[in-house]
Amino acid sequence: MENEDYIKRIGKVIQFIEENCFRPISLEELASISSFSKYHFSRIFTSIVGLTPIAFVNQKRLHKAAVYLIETKKTILEIASLCGFESVSNFNAIFKRHFNKTPSEVRKEFKENSNFPLQLSKIQEELSNPLIYYRSNKNDFLRRVWKMNISIKELPEYKVAYIRHIGSYLDTHHAWSKLGKWAEQNKLFSTDQYFIGISLDDPTMTDEFACRYDACVTIPIDFNKNDQSEVLFKQLPGGLYALYPFYDTIDKFAITYQSLYGQWLPNSEYDADDRPCLEFCMNNPMNDPEGRCKVDLYIPIKKRI
Repeated sequence: MENEDYIKRIGKVIQFIEENCFRPISLEELASISSFSKYHFSRIFTSIVGLTPIAFVNQKRLHKAAVYLIETKKTILEIASLCGFESVSNFNAIFKRHFNKTPSEVRKEFKENSNFPLQLSKIQEELSNPLIYYRSNKNDFLRRVWKMNISIKELPEYKVAYIRHIGSYLDTHHAWSKLGKWAEQNKLFSTDQYFIGISLDDPTMTDEFACRYDACVTIPIDFNKNDQSEVLFKQLPGGLYALYPFYDTIDKFAITYQSLYGQWLPNSEYDADDRPCLEFCMNNPMNDPEGRCKVDLYIPIKKRI
């Protein structure tokens, strides 16, 4: 049975957005209202509502702007300000991307009896109850599969050496190649150490080429860190994690995250904890006959209160 607590918490966020979309809204503010971890809030919101928080805020603002354009004689500058856009140029760009027309073109075409009222009606229908997306996308069979394949694990802390990649997550092999060469030079092999990937940004919220990813390898306690300029070092937190064994092509990985946060987590006894997810790399996709990745995906969790 779906967890109504998650829907109520996201519902509070939606209500807040509706009442405050005329002013700047930060992700930290929305995460605080939802009582979800700031680190995981956007994934949970997107999985349940079907839009990223930023996209949802912009859609609300666009709806309000469209009403002003049609029903008032306010200037484009006034409307942009009233609807919470940073500037007229920002408003024009987002509006055109959504409607394929500028605000001025829409106002002009509406006066000439355009079809824009139909578009506005569609937006109103879509925004009337965004949580319908969550209910209409239920899949009981998929939920049973997630429950069958997920186990709860307690992980220790890990000391790691890592190389940071900034850019598309599809290009993280560059960091792995560098780390692999360094690990081999320092006699750190997969038979003795773990190779762990950490996606530090949600690609639905961060520009593709600004996403941060750490390719990590665990190191022995007595490892000598001196004269190791090729890598950085840090300690990964231990604790409670939900383990999902993933084995598929890398393009399916984002779907896995969405399903875990949108389907398994709300129906479990846990909330996402404020630690990064850990992707234990169990094979080299280049050596797989079908190019599939074998990853033990650990989602940080805490017992729901």
